[in-house]
Amino acid sequence: QFTSAFLFLAPVTTIWKIYKRKDVEDFSPNPYLAGIMNCLMWIYYGLPLVTGNNILVIIINTFGLLMEILYVCIYLWYSKSNKQRMSVLWKVGVIAVVFALIVGFEMGFTHKGSTRLLAGGIQSTIFSICLYAMPLDIMRTVIKTRSVEYLPILLCIAGFLNGIDWSIYAFFSKTIDPFILIANGLGAILGAIQIILYLMYRNSTPIKDEKPTGQKQVEISSIDSIV
Repeated sequence: QFTSAFLFLAPVTTIWKIYKRKDVEDFSPNPYLAGIMNCLMWIYYGLPLVTGNNILVIIINTFGLLMEILYVCIYLWYSKSNKQRMSVLWKVGVIAVVFALIVGFEMGFTHKGSTRLLAGGIQSTIFSICLYAMPLDIMRTVIKTRSVEYLPILLCIAGFLNGIDWSIYAFFSKTIDPFILIANGLGAILGAIQIILYLMYRNSTPIKDEKPTGQKQVEISSIDSIV
């Protein structure tokens, strides 16, 4: 799926800035960490023991998982303090434990295929919605400052197109997949809201010097889900 690949590759612009500056500054690793959890859940959901055999979901989320892991590794490499590194590594550990507990519980206590499908679908949907909604946390800043400087429009567009694409896929499948449809339908709506916000305030955004300065900047970029 081209739109899913576009969504997973959208954070490259932020990673490139980190590479050029040789410092993560105030960039947040949370979108990439959330992307890892999201991709893991959708890979699990697509396995034969859960949904039968959803190979397309597995392939695109495996690609997304590898990209998100790469982003985290680059972030760790250019982190200037041990505190930053330990914070990221601690969160990675939490993700691994939570994922293992979820899968272990479902495999051990949900023997019926329908029950496992329901549990896996609900969990994957929740993580997808959270990922799609991540750029919305800067809406208040955008409205307050009347500036879209830190609103990642490329990521917003990618999320919008990806949501539409997967919603169509879920709706026109042999059996309509409500979990993929709900997660990506809401994702498309959230992406549209972000794009509208960008169009509303793009002309009022003050023009700043593009040359590097010593002042740290904050930029929100995500990622990743997904399906």
